[in-house]
Amino acid sequence: MRLQRFTATKLFLASTIFGLTTFASSQVLAKVASESVEIPSLAQEEQHAKAATRISELFTRAHYKKVKIDDALSEKMFTRYLESLDNSKHFFLASDVSVFEKNKLKFDEAVKVGNLDIAYEMYELNLERRKARLEYALSLLDEKFDFSEADDKFYYDREDAEWASNVKELNEIWRQRVKYDALNLVLADKTIEEAKELLTKRYKRAIRRLSQTNSEDVFQTVMNSFARSIEAHTSYLSPRNTERFQMDMNLSLEGIGAVLRSEDDHTVVVSVVAGGPADKNGEIKPQDKILGVAQDDEEVYIDVVGWRLDEVVELIKGPKGSLVKLQVQKGGTDTKKVVDIAITRDKVKLEDKAAKSDVIEQEDGRKIGVIEIPSFYHRLHADVIKLLDELETKQVQGIIVDLRGNGGGSLPEAIALSGLFIDKGPVVQIRRENGHIEINRDRDGIVMYDGPLTVLVDRFSASASEIFAAAMQDFNRAIIIGEQTFGKGTVQQHRSLGRIYDFYENKLGAVQYTMAKFYRISGGSTQHKGVKPDILYPTAIDPEEWGESKEENALPWDKIKRANYTTVTNSHNMLDVLTAKHNARIANDPEFQYIYKDIEEYKKNKDKKFISLVASERKAESKENDTKRLTRINERLERMGLAKIESLDDDLPEQLDDIDPFLTEAVNITNDMIKTGSYALNTRS
Repeated sequence: MRLQRFTATKLFLASTIFGLTTFASSQVLAKVASESVEIPSLAQEEQHAKAATRISELFTRAHYKKVKIDDALSEKMFTRYLESLDNSKHFFLASDVSVFEKNKLKFDEAVKVGNLDIAYEMYELNLERRKARLEYALSLLDEKFDFSEADDKFYYDREDAEWASNVKELNEIWRQRVKYDALNLVLADKTIEEAKELLTKRYKRAIRRLSQTNSEDVFQTVMNSFARSIEAHTSYLSPRNTERFQMDMNLSLEGIGAVLRSEDDHTVVVSVVAGGPADKNGEIKPQDKILGVAQDDEEVYIDVVGWRLDEVVELIKGPKGSLVKLQVQKGGTDTKKVVDIAITRDKVKLEDKAAKSDVIEQEDGRKIGVIEIPSFYHRLHADVIKLLDELETKQVQGIIVDLRGNGGGSLPEAIALSGLFIDKGPVVQIRRENGHIEINRDRDGIVMYDGPLTVLVDRFSASASEIFAAAMQDFNRAIIIGEQTFGKGTVQQHRSLGRIYDFYENKLGAVQYTMAKFYRISGGSTQHKGVKPDILYPTAIDPEEWGESKEENALPWDKIKRANYTTVTNSHNMLDVLTAKHNARIANDPEFQYIYKDIEEYKKNKDKKFISLVASERKAESKENDTKRLTRINERLERMGLAKIESLDDDLPEQLDDIDPFLTEAVNITNDMIKTGSYALNTRS
């Protein structure tokens, strides 16, 4: 069994802008676009009716959640489908939605009988509305942009806004939106003429792509609305995406090693493959948006906002050793920053994802071993055994298992890894859809390492990572350090919808659905709550605003009976001592002071739903951010005894890349644990 790597289905709030892109810069061109591009007539194909009925039958029969296809589910499905068509409320009018709502209780029956006409009609109208809005965007490019108008703003987060009541209101929304696109380009050193030319191409391309919509696009959208209305990790895969899944590269970029998804016409990075080119480069992060792509010999980026995901993938793919350049809008807490990133393509190999170790020597001479585990891949435990042997020869006195960014992998490997640090006992409990509970155990009675152990996690640590961390915590075998983890405590199964007797010209695709749930040996689920560290690091993200807690229709947290196991009792109040030392240390640590300031800034702005359209304000904000960054860099260089830099364009010393305050503090905590002379040894159940 493999635990599917988690994907956060709602990436962190950046500018959820359709990021329009097209080509005409005049009403004449808009008229030409209108005449030359026809919206296709869409209707479901024969195989879609069969696929819909098979999906509904499978979910009601085999899903972990008891699925009842009724009016309540129909309303949820309708709402999700409407959001998928126009989440930012940029296309439909309130009157359109009013008409749609007459059918909101008919979606359940539509899925059961396989007749999805009402969904196809909504989709087709959405294409018409998109075309009209894009043509209006093109016409706006004829006008003069005034980037000095006081208080002019673009409201990028309209998820909770009301639907526009008339075209005039929509026009104002689009005026802001087009001006936002133009200002972004001007701030990226484009002239206004160059910006208009680029936006003309972008918007025009978006119109042309509307004409390329096919029946499968509609079916995938509506069936995923159905699947996700049931549960957060349940989904439908089209035949094309099924092939990618089966090749273990679903939504992945060959050549740089990154997992992508398409969201609001942007190509968004979900995660980077451990050990792959993007990971080694270090500049691509989850939530980043890819705006442009260029090859190594090209000076001009191809603007890919509004492109289909597979077309963006084709641009980025290429032979090993070649260079691809990406123009990226940063995600997370730095959504206004756009950077150029060059990555050398390579073949992503399994061995690139392997665990690795390092030794960090403290001022007092103690050596702390660090084992970084990027994923729970096949035979991970064997690699870790070798690393433990190597660390033993280097005479380390404590070990940190670093699971930051580890989204999961193999369940057997999570159990086997746990077994390296305990002699035997239960590791995880699994409850199936029929209510049966099985306890997965380590049975070999062998401990590969019984010394001081800490486990470092963050909010991206999920699934198998949470199983291991929870087991170490429940046994009192290790101190867990970092951020509260993602909270994915479910198991998915992948199943094809095809049958050997099918004769459809087009295949039916496949589904992923939740068929089991994980529980800690202490009885609580890792679902929603994840693993709360014994020593919490400061973080900008509230656990309730991140991870599984933010997934719509995620299964709830619950609890089952505790497994039979024995823990080590800490009689020296070690955790209280370690926490006190940690708090005192970070209160005076410059790197943690930066973190606290960033948290304060994030919390101050996190509910902001707009961005200024005044160029001077944006430039001042950018200058302020650059000044802050330069100041921090020079403060770091001064602490290192290195020469300061004059500009952010200067070459930066490689030593700056090694700054990792979270790992450094984990080493300090582990060293404190050694000094106390009291730590959790292997346990017997």
